[in-house]
Amino acid sequence: MYKYLPKLPLLGSIFLLACFSCQSPSPKDETASQSPSKPNIIYILADDLGYGDIGVFGQQRFQTPHLDALARGGLMLTQHYAGTTVCAPSRSSLMTGLHTGHTPIRGNKRTPPEGQQPLPSESITIAEKLKEGGYVTGAFGKWGLGGPGSEGAPENQGFDTFFGYLCQTLAHNYYPYHLWNNQDKLMLAENEGKQEGIYAPNLIHEEALAFIEANKDTSFFLYYPSVIPHAELFAPSAYMEKHRGKYDPEKSYEGRDDGERYRRGPYGSQPEGHAAFAAMVNLLDDQVGEISAQLEALGIAENTLIIFSSDNGPHLEAGADPDYFDSNGPMKGYKRDLYEGGIRVPTIAYWPSKVAPGSSSDHLSAFWDLYPTFCEVAGLSAESDIDGLSFLPTLLGQEQTQHEYLYWEFHERGGRQAVRKGKWKAVKYDIFKNPQRSIELYDISTDIGEENDLAADHPEIVAEMAEIMVNAREESTVFPFEARIKVE
Repeated sequence: MYKYLPKLPLLGSIFLLACFSCQSPSPKDETASQSPSKPNIIYILADDLGYGDIGVFGQQRFQTPHLDALARGGLMLTQHYAGTTVCAPSRSSLMTGLHTGHTPIRGNKRTPPEGQQPLPSESITIAEKLKEGGYVTGAFGKWGLGGPGSEGAPENQGFDTFFGYLCQTLAHNYYPYHLWNNQDKLMLAENEGKQEGIYAPNLIHEEALAFIEANKDTSFFLYYPSVIPHAELFAPSAYMEKHRGKYDPEKSYEGRDDGERYRRGPYGSQPEGHAAFAAMVNLLDDQVGEISAQLEALGIAENTLIIFSSDNGPHLEAGADPDYFDSNGPMKGYKRDLYEGGIRVPTIAYWPSKVAPGSSSDHLSAFWDLYPTFCEVAGLSAESDIDGLSFLPTLLGQEQTQHEYLYWEFHERGGRQAVRKGKWKAVKYDIFKNPQRSIELYDISTDIGEENDLAADHPEIVAEMAEIMVNAREESTVFPFEARIKVE
């Protein structure tokens, strides 16, 4: 039971879990009895994958053939941004259509015994919206917006089916002791003690494929927040063998290999960090390829929009070495930075017969735009008080409404804010310690690496950006920002 293949055979794994698969409602159920005329929507979210970690976005050290093929057959969004620069608030922005000055979850705040600060029940998520519009909804991977039974748990936020990690801390570990199958805690006996019987991303992937198979005759929304390649640098042995010895000098990491917190958040040791990272992205790329092939085999590819992205920039944890792989490309910053390298993410849209193959767009967009975009794809009306703008016109090659500005805030490391308006990017750091700290200003059209601070040359633009930083947000009692400025 729960066996998996180290490298999943194309499409074969969708049949492996019939005896225990966490299936969504069958076509006989009311939610699933809709006509399949509405397009299916698949949103695949990598975890901490840098802008430069995909071949078509510049990766040179290893290959990503399936993602490259997706891009050649679709659209590259070259100026698409994450919700912010760490997991939970970025995903909250994605789910609610609100940037981090408005979305409920604005930081990574743990809520014992398992999970993060829950998304409140009054939030309206894209899953709830699509479910109301007749879609079957499923999430597979890392949630991070509410622990078991909380108001933020997936089943309380519009998802018919969930399989994976509810807690993003436990999602650091790739051979976990348990996962969640809807509201049921699924113990993985094969991983007891120090056993490595089940590599969780493979099991999650099998469930995602099973979800597609089960709902091929109706309209579905598949949210696939993969845990790859975040934090613990572990890959199945077959993938490690493909990459071992190719990225010398290797980088080693000494982590937690036993003790009370073993596999409860701290990362395991990895003597071959370079090979492990490349192997993980290789596996992720293969999984994307299997999803694409399955859609073709089922005859539903042309009625399915796939968007692939990442939740923030590349991380520096557990022995990761983004400089070796040039993971942030020409950009400055990593995860937890509001410079381009921390928030600009590699994004691909693929929709045969709808999205022009081999195209690209520099339209300014961000996670909060996914909500209205998916609503428009589904023929639904998004709420008027969200921050997002649908970029479906961009996908279809039509005239596109532009944002006045994009706004981010980050509540760790002294407090940070950023604004993108046209070609200009404003960044302000260490706000809690020094509220009067000067704003940095960059012309992204000529300085993507944010190396030349032009604030002294353009005081009028700096003043405009400062006003946006004040007015673009509302204070949160759960994630205070202004209060911390006053206190610190």
